[in-house]
Amino acid sequence: MERIFSGVQPTGNLHLGNYLGAIRNWVRLQSEFECLYCVVDLHAITVPQDPAELRANTLEVTAGLLAAGIDPAKNIIFNQSRVSGHSELAWIFNCVARLGWLNRMTQFKEKAGKRRDNATVGLYAYPNLMAADILLYKATHVPVGEDQKQHLELTRDIAQAFNSMFDVDFFPEPEPVILEDVARVMSLRNGANKMSKSDESDYSRINLTDDSDTIALKIQKARTDPAPLPGSHEEFEGRPEAENLVGIYAALSDMSIAEVCEEFGGENFSMFKSRLTEVAVTQLVPIGDEMKRLSQDVTHIESVLSVGADRARDIATPVLLEVQKIIGLS
Repeated sequence: MERIFSGVQPTGNLHLGNYLGAIRNWVRLQSEFECLYCVVDLHAITVPQDPAELRANTLEVTAGLLAAGIDPAKNIIFNQSRVSGHSELAWIFNCVARLGWLNRMTQFKEKAGKRRDNATVGLYAYPNLMAADILLYKATHVPVGEDQKQHLELTRDIAQAFNSMFDVDFFPEPEPVILEDVARVMSLRNGANKMSKSDESDYSRINLTDDSDTIALKIQKARTDPAPLPGSHEEFEGRPEAENLVGIYAALSDMSIAEVCEEFGGENFSMFKSRLTEVAVTQLVPIGDEMKRLSQDVTHIESVLSVGADRARDIATPVLLEVQKIIGLS
C-alpha cells in the first residue's frame, strides 16, 4: 500500500480551520493509505516555546486527532522528537540542500519578517527537516495545502539531489495529495484573514472544545453583510464573510458551495446562521466532548504516542542505516 506522511504543529487550541483543513481529511485517507501522522514538536521549537505549554499542546493535539476519528491501530500516531532519525536525517539533508533553494522559501520570509537576521537557523532550515520527516519513511504521498506545496517541491529536489550525488535510486519523489474539498476557513470576524488561534478575539474562531451554546453564540455574532445569501458562487465577489459562512456550511454538510447557494439563495443570514449552528453543533460537539475526555487520560495518550514512536522507529531505522552506508558513515 502507498504510504502517507503528514504532520501537525502542537500549537494547542485546535479550531474549526484545523479540522476542516487537515484533520477530517486525514481520517478519510486512513482507509486508502498506510498513514503516519506526526505531531511535529521539533518544528514547533523553531520559534520560542514555553516548555510546559509545548508538552501540554502535544498531548492536546493528539487527543484531538483521536477524537476526530484517527485510529491508532490502523495508523501510526507519534510525536517527532521521539524518533531521533528525524534530526539525524535532517542534518544529512543540510549537507545536500542548497542555500539558493532555501532562499526561495516564502514561508521563511513571512515568518521571519523584517527581523530576518534575528531569526534562528532552525527556522531557516525548517524545510530540510520537513524533507527528512517525509523521506525517513520513504513516504510516497503527502497531503498538502496551498502553503505547503513549495516545501514538498523542495523535498522532491532533495530526494533527486541525494540520489544523483551518490548514484543511487534510493529515495522516492513523493507526490502531493491534493484534496479537492479542503475548506479554507476564515476568521468569523474578518473574512480576509484565516481562522487562527493567535487572533486576540475568541469570537474569531470555533474551537473544537467549544460547547453547543458557545458555538451558537459565535455563529450568531459572526460578521456578515445586509444583503441576502447569493444564488450562485459568482455572486460572492466583495463579500468574504458571506463566502466564509457558506463555505463552512458546505464543508460540514459535505455539499458543494453551488448546492448551498441553490438551497439558500435569497434567504437572510439570520435564518442561515440557525441552520449553520445546527450542523456545526451536530458535527463538532461530539468531537469536543471526546477530546475533553481523552485529555483527562494522559496515560492513554502517552501510550498511543509511545507505541506509535516504536512503530515509526521500526520503519525509520533501516532507512537511516542504509543512508549512512550510502554516504560512508558506516
